[in-house]
Amino acid sequence: MLKKIALAVLALIALLLIYAATRPDTFRVERTARIAAPAEKIYPLIDDFHRWSAWSPYEKLEPDMKRTFGGAPAGKGATYDWEGKDKAGAGRMEITESTPSSKVAIKLDFIKPFEGHNTAEFTLQPQGDATQVTWAMYGPSPYVAKLMGIFFNMDTMIGKDFEVGLANLKTATEK
Repeated sequence: MLKKIALAVLALIALLLIYAATRPDTFRVERTARIAAPAEKIYPLIDDFHRWSAWSPYEKLEPDMKRTFGGAPAGKGATYDWEGKDKAGAGRMEITESTPSSKVAIKLDFIKPFEGHNTAEFTLQPQGDATQVTWAMYGPSPYVAKLMGIFFNMDTMIGKDFEVGLANLKTATEK
């Protein structure tokens, strides 16, 4: 009887491992918000890491985390390193593309709690007297992430943060 239970458990584990291997090799999380402000007013808050404290939900995870700014003051070449003690983890961002009032692309390297190398992208599209702002993150999905994805929905977890960040950006720019 115990042997049958053990074999059933091993078979279930094997099926989960095989299923994880069939999941996509990349991921993308994206959220969009309509902000009643011109792109020229929104863009500087995204293009300058010094100004992220006004809207980024990640800045509030650990207000006392260590932050280091480098490279250009804003725009392409600007860097931001962070190191938290608990919730924020550690990592680095670098703006790799900056098209005024239109797009900001960021190389995003996580160090802790898990290593990961992704791209974050903000696009701003004017729509009359408002702007549609899209915040996306995408990158490779290694096997461990595929396996974790069976139990945790990355889109839901990160997507909620993006929704909060876009709402904060809306509040900061619609004043």
